[in-house]
Amino acid sequence: MARPTTGPTRLTPPPWLTAGLKPADTPVPRAAVARAAVALSAPLAAGLALGQPAYGALVSMGALSGVIGDTADAYRMRIFNIAVPQLFGAVGVTLGTLVFGQGWLAVAVLTVVALVSGMISSIGAVASVSGLLLLLNAVVGAGLPMPDPWWKAPVLLTLGGLFVLLLTLLGWPFRRAAPERTAVAATYRSVAALYEATGTAAYDEQRQAVTACLNQSYDLILARRARQHGRTPSLVRLLSQLNVVIPLVEAAPAAHLRAQLYGPIPAAVPACVRELADAVEEGRTGAPVLDLPTPERPAEKAVDHALRHAAAVVHTAGTEPHPASPAKGDAVDDRLGRPAALRIRARRATRAALLSEASWRYGLRLALCIGLAQALVSLIAVPRSYWVALTVTFVMKPDFGSVFSRAVLRALGTAAGLLLAALVLAEVPRGWWDVPVMCVLAALIPAFSAKGYAFQTAAITPVILLLSDTLNQQGFALVMPRLYDSLIGCGIALIAGYLLWPESWHSRIGDRLADAVSDTAAYVTRAFAADGDQGARVRARRKLYRDLSTVRSEFQRALTEPPPTGTRAAAWWPLVVAVERIVDATTAARIRVDHGAAPPDPAEVAAVERELRELAEGIRESETLVEVRSDLPGDENGVLAPLRQEVRGARAIAGPDLR
Repeated sequence: MARPTTGPTRLTPPPWLTAGLKPADTPVPRAAVARAAVALSAPLAAGLALGQPAYGALVSMGALSGVIGDTADAYRMRIFNIAVPQLFGAVGVTLGTLVFGQGWLAVAVLTVVALVSGMISSIGAVASVSGLLLLLNAVVGAGLPMPDPWWKAPVLLTLGGLFVLLLTLLGWPFRRAAPERTAVAATYRSVAALYEATGTAAYDEQRQAVTACLNQSYDLILARRARQHGRTPSLVRLLSQLNVVIPLVEAAPAAHLRAQLYGPIPAAVPACVRELADAVEEGRTGAPVLDLPTPERPAEKAVDHALRHAAAVVHTAGTEPHPASPAKGDAVDDRLGRPAALRIRARRATRAALLSEASWRYGLRLALCIGLAQALVSLIAVPRSYWVALTVTFVMKPDFGSVFSRAVLRALGTAAGLLLAALVLAEVPRGWWDVPVMCVLAALIPAFSAKGYAFQTAAITPVILLLSDTLNQQGFALVMPRLYDSLIGCGIALIAGYLLWPESWHSRIGDRLADAVSDTAAYVTRAFAADGDQGARVRARRKLYRDLSTVRSEFQRALTEPPPTGTRAAAWWPLVVAVERIVDATTAARIRVDHGAAPPDPAEVAAVERELRELAEGIRESETLVEVRSDLPGDENGVLAPLRQEVRGARAIAGPDLR
């Protein structure tokens, strides 16, 4: 019998196609909006005043690169994020200018530049933006006529980036360590929200927020501390305050288990953590006043001990050791380890980029697409432009997300941006009117970038069009060719950068998860080792949570891919959550042992580790999930009982297919 229908069938696009069209719920960065408006419009005004509008447009192009690269919070990191990529951009535009109109030579040079750009993108955030500007400016230099002599274009573009840097650093004398202090205070507030969520379904989501806050705070402070350790008391104090939040984070899983069994924790606990956040942000010191209930159970004792220790350190003036410190005289105990020297990190990054299979694979894909795009522009007698290779550059940037979804979003965002550009080019007279128009359009870039890639594309497109029109004076005739160019560039990226590479749509998205499960097994053993080093255990746990955060991001990115990759990622998603819960249960058991609970039998620990290693092996060997019945005997009243339950749950999701 046919199934009854409840109404007309609606044709709606699949979620993986529309996910990027939903604007992110993030606040508008007002300072960045004002900075972008000034940075892009002021050079245009200066160029018009000096009778050199083309020079002003080039400086504004450099400022646009600086605005895109200004993604850090701490001032010292922003110097690197803006200044270093500008140097690569100057090299790129120089190479592009030297091969302008050179046919096959231009194709060869841009292909090599694309290979280098893709390979260095795997090093880190600054290298990624540097690689982007290297290729982006090379494409622009090879596609647009630049003023003579050859060195003038790179100098003007670099001036634009340095102008953004100057505007950024205007607040440094007044704020200095304010971004780091704000980040540490935000970490305390996220921990307070975590304790409020204990015992509820919101706990897992809030724990992920705490991990993100910790990652950001440690990245900000350790990046500054690399050369300043022991010489900046305020920075050392902030690191001390951040380190003492770790015991609070470690005690949270035990508090979550306690809340599930006996009811919510006292409201005084999150309230006290929020008071510490206010003290960190305001720099307050003095004797702390804690109104906490008397702890009875091991989990309550762990929370109480961690909270009192954090309060003692937060309210201590200066950086001298506090007697309550568990580090026995070292109040600035670094839970992550001091960063290696810059030359060592540079050598490691270079070696990783040159020897990594993923680095070469990304570089070759990007080089193939840029080579095809530039060949189309340089060798075939059709009215095409640098916009084809420009589109490929943005879509194929390998570390920025799914190639497929970015191609679709790029096409949609470009269409919206071209519509806005068409209105401007058709109705606004060229000349001094460009300055207020650019002021408004530039302000949209940071405001829209925070909402998503399609929105960022829609904001950047009219800005690039107006600036390039100042250089080649084509006016409204630019609009439709740029739309065609964008569609061609998206097509090249989809075919040569996606469909021709089986790993794109037959990727083993579980490999990184399998590594995380293996690390989890090692963490279980380390957590209950008789002679375990507490500092090493804490560092292992922090690294594990950071890696799981990366795995989660990769899976979320895979969810935006078309089937079968997106469908497979959705099926594996519950296992990602299960592994995070296993780490939480391990930490909770360790905390309970530290505060009076009986330690587990070593045989129980070995059994859990064995099950996790089998799970990791199964993830590596299986393309699909296979349920495995797990027999984990042990004391049902012992501290490992919740951990064994979580491991059974994970094994029920996936394991080696032995049928």
